[in-house]
Amino acid sequence: MSHILGLTGGIATGKSTASKFFKQEGFPVVDADYGARMVVEPGEPGLAAVKAYFGDDIVFPNGVLDRKKLGGIIFENPSEREKLNELLRQPIRDWLNKEKEKYIAEGHELIIMDVPLLFESKLEDQYDDIMVIYVSETLQLDRLMARDNLNSVDAFKRMTSQMSIERKANMADFVIDNSGSVEETHQQLAAWLGIFGYQPLK
Repeated sequence: MSHILGLTGGIATGKSTASKFFKQEGFPVVDADYGARMVVEPGEPGLAAVKAYFGDDIVFPNGVLDRKKLGGIIFENPSEREKLNELLRQPIRDWLNKEKEKYIAEGHELIIMDVPLLFESKLEDQYDDIMVIYVSETLQLDRLMARDNLNSVDAFKRMTSQMSIERKANMADFVIDNSGSVEETHQQLAAWLGIFGYQPLK
């Protein structure tokens, strides 16, 4: 029977570091960010719903979503951000479930569901366990400013558009501290795999 692990964190806390580790070890990873892009491709119902709500000018003349314009709207307006999440919640859930079922049918022992907004989307009951990749909020702010070349105000706005990393850590089954080096994070993840007897498939 497949074990389904929900992997999440906050913006710039290092979730992608963990996701890449699991991929390198040969475990299937279902990436919700990729799914979110797929459901707003031209011709998909998700894009039609976004266009219907936000207007025709949210889409380029060639029918592709103007992500920069949409991002500008939702980061400045929490109610519009929540509306976007509402519009795309079910299409993304359907995409995630389709990918998960595909890997279950293939007989994989451990399947990683990489979902940045796992708690915000109330998906906790979809997974056997939830792992949060954690750093302190101070370090999170510093890393986000450096990564995206943002000032402290803009970086803080992006952080507060999500549930706080402290709250997520309190809700997790497992917490991985990503405050140190990549190697230290990998060691914690490898130890987790070892404790539960999951053998790398690479």
